[in-house]
Amino acid sequence: MDELIHLSQPLSYDLSVEKFERGILVQGKLRLALDCECARCLGAFPHLLNLDPWACHLALEGEEKIPIINDLVDLTPYIREDILLSFPQQPLCGPECKGLTRLRNEQTKPGAVREPESAASAWAELNKLKF
Repeated sequence: MDELIHLSQPLSYDLSVEKFERGILVQGKLRLALDCECARCLGAFPHLLNLDPWACHLALEGEEKIPIINDLVDLTPYIREDILLSFPQQPLCGPECKGLTRLRNEQTKPGAVREPESAASAWAELNKLKF
C-alpha cells in the first residue's frame, strides 16, 4: 500500500449476486474512507473512495473457474484489486496546495530574512564547478 494512504475504517458495501449458467455476476457499491497525507505538503486529509457502480463477473467453468466452498465465493481478491486501482496516485489536500514551501513560509518567523531557495539548492553549488 502507498505510504501516503492509510486505512482506519472497514469497507462498506452493498452487493447483489445473480447466478447464470456459466458464471456469477456481482453488482453493487463499495465505499472506503481513506486517511491520506498530501504528496506536496504532507498534511493529513480524508478521502472517500466510492466505487458506485461496481461489478464483477466470476466464471463457474473453464480455466478461470472460481473455487466454491460451502456455497461461498471469496470476493476479496477482486474487491482488493479494484480498490487498489482506485487509490489516488498522488493524493493532494487540494489542487491549490503550494506544498512544503507553504509550510516553510508559515514556520518562518516574522521579520526573518529568508535565503532564496536556489542558493540553498545543491544544484546551485554544482553550477559553481568549472570543468
